Amino acid sequence: ISVEVAMCDSDFGNDQAKEPSVGDRWRVSWYQRLVQPCLAELLGSAFFVFIGCMSVIENVTNMGLLQPALAHGLALGILIAILENISGAHLNPAASLMAMLSGGLTLMMLVPYWISQLLGGLIGAALAKVVSPAERFWNASGAAFVTVQEQGQVVRALVAEVILTVLVLIVCTGTTKRRTTRPVAPFCTGLSVTIAILAGGNVSGPCMNPARAFGPAVMANYWGFHWIYWLGPLLAGLLVGLFIRFFIYRKSHQSLKGQ
Repeated sequence: ISVEVAMCDSDFGNDQAKEPSVGDRWRVSWYQRLVQPCLAELLGSAFFVFIGCMSVIENVTNMGLLQPALAHGLALGILIAILENISGAHLNPAASLMAMLSGGLTLMMLVPYWISQLLGGLIGAALAKVVSPAERFWNASGAAFVTVQEQGQVVRALVAEVILTVLVLIVCTGTTKRRTTRPVAPFCTGLSVTIAILAGGNVSGPCMNPARAFGPAVMANYWGFHWIYWLGPLLAGLLVGLFIRFFIYRKSHQSLKGQ
């Protein structure tokens, strides 16, 4: 946002424009640092969950996992490319937890990010319910995660959620580092989500994102084994964040000090 917005209309045409006041600068800075990132996370999560839910609700029977996998991956890649410079485009409480632990997000912003992502997920799922035929919506359980149906599946599903989320977070971290970043980096993250869904579709779903699980669960009022889709991704975010903090970051820091 340009500081020129803060200038009065009466300054138009003057030879010298007034410098923005300290208060104007503070307001712009406050909006950019606090409000704008949360809005980006809310809108991005809403679009991602909407596309994800619609890909499940309108899934063609003979397509199997391919349609949801491609829709989730492509949508995520596009949203990261658009929103990365505003909020980091986490769109996932697990990714925000990892970013906070590894130094990419302040602790003060973690809860606002989570709230924005969950509200976005709720909005996206609600929009999917509004535009979907009732029969299709309920046949798909509102795109809530229903793969786990009995207690014997819990351990496998939880382990799969942790492993697949770790995979996605590692790809995300690796492709956004300054030395390795490329224009295709957002789509590498999206592709990792596509691969994870194709690989683990019959084991856990998979979700890898509590915001993606929360919205449809509320809209369809389906809470069966819902906790798996919180514990698995958040545990993965915790593991990857701590690994980066205490191994990758520390090693890089020591290397720089030795130069």
